[in-house]
Amino acid sequence: MRYCIEFCYHGKNYFGFQIQPKEISVQEVMERALSTILREEIKITGAGRTDTGVHARKIFAHFDTEQVLNEQLAYRLNSFLPADVAVKEVFRVHDDFHARFDATYRTYEYYISTEKDPFSRDSAWQWRGKSPDVAKMNSACKILMETHDFTSFAKLHTDNKTNLCKIYIAEWEQTGTMLKFTVSADRFLRNMVRALVGTLTDIGTGKINEEDLRKIIRDKNRNAAGTSAPPQGLFLVDVGYDFQAVTDE
Repeated sequence: MRYCIEFCYHGKNYFGFQIQPKEISVQEVMERALSTILREEIKITGAGRTDTGVHARKIFAHFDTEQVLNEQLAYRLNSFLPADVAVKEVFRVHDDFHARFDATYRTYEYYISTEKDPFSRDSAWQWRGKSPDVAKMNSACKILMETHDFTSFAKLHTDNKTNLCKIYIAEWEQTGTMLKFTVSADRFLRNMVRALVGTLTDIGTGKINEEDLRKIIRDKNRNAAGTSAPPQGLFLVDVGYDFQAVTDE
């Protein structure tokens, strides 16, 4: 039987979601907890692979077992997991459900603190200098929503079969001294959101303009785009599935 876990984590202490040979990962601690509680080897498949230091407010993973599980598993997992990983729910899904490939969209948020803030230093980019112009960055976001090929914002030398993505939402908003970038798409490339943030903030500070952004996109060259924003400001906040993809039968 196949089950799905909804969970969240603070990524500061982890070298990303995916298991690493010599470093601690979210996948490792989740598999260890499940294997210990269920007394069998459990492997999970996540909805995405967040990088080192990146957080997830809402993420899913699936795993298989012959055991019939109940709602008490989430409670038992939370008692076993470290404080920076929390399970929301564990539920039965169709046997062909896939946490990664069945996702119809993913949504990320990126946070920038425009003043030194000790309370957000592990969850936002601590910005130095004049605050980026939100209006300019939102204007540039319209270009991104018209774009399909995001090669210039993809990590080099990956196994991507295509760099085509469809962005549904791309917008900045400011509340006091905190800037938030929200971006939602059918799929994302490795390092794509952080590369987008680095490039958009270059526009917000006047280093480049919208025509430069169009050229960056046309060049299809990661070296043409801005430097990647720091990882601690990035959160995966939602993963969507069609109603038929997930069931509690």
